[in-house]
Amino acid sequence: MVQNLWNNEEASKQKAGVEELVYRSNLIGSDRSVCNWGGGNTSLKTVEKDFRGRDVEVMWVKGSGSDLATMKAQHFTGLRLEDIKPLIGRDEMPDEEMVAYLSHCMIDSKHPRASIETLLHAFLPFPHVDHTHPDAIISLCCADNGREIAKEIYGDAFVWVPYIRPGFTLSKMIAEGVRSNPNAQLVLMEKHGLVTWGETSEACYNQTIAMIQKAEQYINSRIQEGQVFGGSQTETLAEEQRKSILAEVMPMIRGAVSDAKKMICMYDDGDDVLEFVNSKNAKELSQVGAACPDHLVHTKRVPLFVDWTPSAGAAALKEAIRTGIAAYKAEYQAYFERNKHDGDVMFEAAPRVILIPGIGMVNTGKSLAMAGVSGALYHRAIAVMKGSTALGEFVSLNENESYNVEYWPLELYKLTLAPAEAEFSRKIAFITGGAGGIGSETARRLVSEGAHVVLADLNLEGAEKVASDINAKYGEGRAKAVKMDVTSEEMVAAALAETALTYGGVDIIVNNAGLATSSPFEETSLKEWNLNMNVLGTGYFLVAREAFKLMKEQELGGSMIFVASKNSVYAGKNAAAYSSVKALEAHLARCIAAEGGEHGIRVNTILPDAILQGSAIWNSGWRNERAAAYGIEPDQLEEHYRKRTTLLVNIYPKDVAEGIAFFASSKAEKTTGCMLTIDGGVPAAFTR
Repeated sequence: MVQNLWNNEEASKQKAGVEELVYRSNLIGSDRSVCNWGGGNTSLKTVEKDFRGRDVEVMWVKGSGSDLATMKAQHFTGLRLEDIKPLIGRDEMPDEEMVAYLSHCMIDSKHPRASIETLLHAFLPFPHVDHTHPDAIISLCCADNGREIAKEIYGDAFVWVPYIRPGFTLSKMIAEGVRSNPNAQLVLMEKHGLVTWGETSEACYNQTIAMIQKAEQYINSRIQEGQVFGGSQTETLAEEQRKSILAEVMPMIRGAVSDAKKMICMYDDGDDVLEFVNSKNAKELSQVGAACPDHLVHTKRVPLFVDWTPSAGAAALKEAIRTGIAAYKAEYQAYFERNKHDGDVMFEAAPRVILIPGIGMVNTGKSLAMAGVSGALYHRAIAVMKGSTALGEFVSLNENESYNVEYWPLELYKLTLAPAEAEFSRKIAFITGGAGGIGSETARRLVSEGAHVVLADLNLEGAEKVASDINAKYGEGRAKAVKMDVTSEEMVAAALAETALTYGGVDIIVNNAGLATSSPFEETSLKEWNLNMNVLGTGYFLVAREAFKLMKEQELGGSMIFVASKNSVYAGKNAAAYSSVKALEAHLARCIAAEGGEHGIRVNTILPDAILQGSAIWNSGWRNERAAAYGIEPDQLEEHYRKRTTLLVNIYPKDVAEGIAFFASSKAEKTTGCMLTIDGGVPAAFTR
């Protein structure tokens, strides 16, 4: 049940006016069963001083593109009501004219563009108005018998308006409906949502919650457990088996949905999702249409329902998904052609929601956050369908109505408010040695330009700290830490499988895990030799091999960057084991580059030198060993390295990160099998 979260103590801390509106809006948005992500709107009418000190009646309404759960005062728009009220006398007003007119009503040009549904709030004569998309209310409004059921729940206290796209006409219909019904306490918008009001902010919020609770109670009394969605048809696979199959198919899904633009993919096996995808009626119900117009831009009109049973096995699932996505894209293209207007530009045709019996749901988006929005909205769709089918038959917008919302310029405007995509947007990077100086700096560098990153390291605590810092700055889910020993074939395979489960696949591999030892050749033990070979040779091989297989499965190409050393081309004194395996790394990269070219997989190598800052290697015995090899004190080592460079500079992790970013970027899209020195210029290590 939706809960009333109003807290008088917290509410009393808010100043009258916009602050109290922010408090109410955040409460409403905090429960997604009350209001969708990015959807709904709230308003407040008050009196403000204008720039000349005169009292003017102002309506504060949610700005376009904001989310009620997180919006602040700056996300609301103030408009002069005396300029808006006369509009109700008009017979019609096109969207473009309405938007232009409202821009002249703003009390401050710096405010965001007003909500699409601004006139709905302005035409109602109440100080506080809420428009929400509650699951229970939409269940009622998307039931074929919803209007009759509403009479049983609300008597004559509701106004029912037939579906019409938001704008001037709908706003006027609502205002006239409320004016003609003196008992009206709420408006039910067919296939759309709820409108409530109050004399105070608290009264308005209480009314919103109370009306939702009435619908919930009625619907819950009619849900027959065991018969939801026609009852169960498919058994849910065990969690371990679900993840194993998903790890195998996610890269293929990502490749199939990324033909126009790369997508990030995530999976969801929530209880409500599994109940739905396993049911007898899910295939048919899922194709009826969206549960709410607000869903369309993020979920498309329908999901892809994969016609597969778990007993058929993973190979059959791959084929079913591959053919299913191809058919979905062909149908979406046809849907666009049937309904398009002049100037419309088609979105990516691939599905945003993929439903798999026995396994759950896969969602796609330009980022993990946006894939999550598609998933969150489909959770709401499942809840709506559950309620509607408990009351009668679930109905939705017809095809043309759906298209007109999906490609509605006023809805698309919200998408233009998102930050511009950057070099590594939509890309996934896997970085070994992610807790160290070079690894962590590289992660921050790539994420700063849009990437999602996986930090793999034996030092899980250190990797988690880096990931936590990145997520705090750039948003939850942008970085993930995994524990991995590069010498363990099982751990490497598991880490890349986890990457596929989390993001859908991988685009960039940074082979960076390292160690270093130093000893005269005759004192180099087999143990020391094997340690270098295992970590720096076998480890790089295992990571590259598993990533190569994953990249081939995606069919999206990819970039691998090996962090080798100047010692790859320079015979370092008292470092035979280390130098030999660093040479192996550089040549292994060239070998992979030769095989990867036909698949669009580029492999390049960075040759840094003497990265002392933030390095676990240089804070170990290696510093003392290298100092001894040069006959100097350990604290003199940094200056020694600086002076031996032709540029007389020290090299830092951020310098190497820049080189990695270059090789991973579109600037190097025609470069492979290359070595780049980042060592300040050590003549003995010049490549030749």
